[in-house]
Amino acid sequence: MTYQLIAKEKIENSTFPKRDVLSSEKEKKSLYTKIHRATTLGNIENHKVFIFFEDRGGLKKVFTTIWAQTKEKVVLKKGLTIPVHRIYDIRFS
Repeated sequence: MTYQLIAKEKIENSTFPKRDVLSSEKEKKSLYTKIHRATTLGNIENHKVFIFFEDRGGLKKVFTTIWAQTKEKVVLKKGLTIPVHRIYDIRFS
């Protein structure tokens, strides 16, 4: 799969469908673990990660810091959010 690299500021213009992009519980559990780790590293060390996700416009990736998380979304700077159900993967730099 090819992901378009975007600036985090472009996320505010994204529209997210309600359908999950991951189907297996194993994949979802692994993603939640990565999100938790990325949030911890973001808060302690300002560590940035690649977030691979899909909005109505297609596959995207963004290089940013995750500042907070809920069960439903990850929170970036300036209150920008990405729904967890639209994230494929988190990769650490």
